[in-house]
Amino acid sequence: MNERDLDIVLYGATGFVGELTAEYLAANSPDSLRWALAGRNPEKLTALRSKLAKANPALADLPLIAADAADATSLEEMARSTRILISTVGPYALYGEPLVKACAENGTHYLDLTGEPGFVDEMYLKYDATAKSTGAKLVHCCGFDSIPHDLGAYFTVLQLPENVPITVESRVRASGMISGGTFYSALNGMGHAKQTVDAVRERLKREPRPEGRKVGLVKPGLRRDKEMGMWTAPLPTIDQFIATRSASTIDRYGPDFKYGHNYAAKHLPTVFLGTAGVASVFVMAQIPPIRKGLLKLIPPGSGPSAEKRAKSWFRVEFVGNGGGKTVRTAVSGGDAGYEETSKMLAESGLALALDVTPERSGQLTPVAAMGDALLERLPKAGIKIEVVERS
Repeated sequence: MNERDLDIVLYGATGFVGELTAEYLAANSPDSLRWALAGRNPEKLTALRSKLAKANPALADLPLIAADAADATSLEEMARSTRILISTVGPYALYGEPLVKACAENGTHYLDLTGEPGFVDEMYLKYDATAKSTGAKLVHCCGFDSIPHDLGAYFTVLQLPENVPITVESRVRASGMISGGTFYSALNGMGHAKQTVDAVRERLKREPRPEGRKVGLVKPGLRRDKEMGMWTAPLPTIDQFIATRSASTIDRYGPDFKYGHNYAAKHLPTVFLGTAGVASVFVMAQIPPIRKGLLKLIPPGSGPSAEKRAKSWFRVEFVGNGGGKTVRTAVSGGDAGYEETSKMLAESGLALALDVTPERSGQLTPVAAMGDALLERLPKAGIKIEVVERS
């Protein structure tokens, strides 16, 4: 792959999160990085390049690649041209597979922002073996889904003794607007729940278990966290599965690792209202006309103003126990849905392009693909990863 023309191609660069990612790469990439913008609209790509060149004239000749999810040939050519392909084109369940296929078959590392469990599991079933044979890393969930949770759990484990049973539980709090792509993906997944469940079950049958070790989930339940002064309840997102897959891959998580994924709220009624709200949306998503109407509320490619994003924040707190030790850690930052997500995605691409990362291939979690590199990169990029308390 070192002989390819490009190091990184950003596909979907003219979308809302895509443009933020392009701006971040433009401001934070070394001059030696060979990268390109890609998408289906050449005029929009040219306009974006001109915008980037105003801030950095050296980007006036940044390569542009016209490619479309409906044109397999264009995706093949794009995958063969670069070492790493970053995709912001979702919902991935609708548009993502052809590009994953092209990257797996051509030995191109692939990164995306999906939080769709069914899509991730289907891509594992179809392309993990191919990617292992070509040396490609297929890394999903490289934004707020699921880097803070995956990397935070890993960081917490590193603070605890080795070779002992470890339990890590997270509590998520955030303020801000959900991205249009995330909202669309969530509704699409809810509306195709059977396919998601089928893919999960098939993966459980076929995926190897770690040898001589146990990895699982903490029994879910409603709890009062006295130290936080908050109620916590299970959060049924893909993040918990990403964290446990990292634990299955990496021996440092210990002989018996359990992870619990929760959201936190100050008041108990807020927990019940949030749970009831998600349940109501799930029911409505099963009815195609209603689902279609809901999808119009936050269209993909849309997003809040810079002023609104500047007021948003997230904080994921972890409590880890192992070997008689307890540690509290946290991962925190600004606007989770857009600013920080684009930053995490861009830094993931830079880590694969520029840093020493584990010699693993196939479908990998962010931590399994580049965990230590991200632990170095993200704090320098303004995302705080810290130990809060030890006992």
